[in-house]
Amino acid sequence: MKARVKWVEGMSFLGESGSGHTFLMDGAPEAGGRNLGVRPMEAMLMAAGGCTAFDIVMMLKKSRADITDCVVELQAERATQDPKVFTRIHFHFVVTGRGLKPEQVERVIHLSAEKYCSASIMLGKTAEITHDYKICEVTVDPA
Repeated sequence: MKARVKWVEGMSFLGESGSGHTFLMDGAPEAGGRNLGVRPMEAMLMAAGGCTAFDIVMMLKKSRADITDCVVELQAERATQDPKVFTRIHFHFVVTGRGLKPEQVERVIHLSAEKYCSASIMLGKTAEITHDYKICEVTVDPA
């Protein structure tokens, strides 16, 4: 895997992935940035959410669960001293579908957290990571 980060101007940087995608990172105004993009640590947090959501959706689909949506809401705390690593991260999953079983959702969350999600497992080296979830049932509108 390869990536490239290029300084644009001020405190803005363009991240370029090996797969050909880009995104802009920028600093807060008090750090000389113009607030034009995500902060690098926000990108890391979102990457962990994306990694685990990918796992959850893939595993539920493979098991033929009728999943229609998956949202991961993340809340993180960072150390107050440099390096300001994540010290706590909470993942709240909102999984929507028809007839989803709690034990099945719990199982795939556990598998992602313990075995498959490289990003959250790596962040777990410095952060206490917790998870919870909510299942939303899709109902068919009788109209």
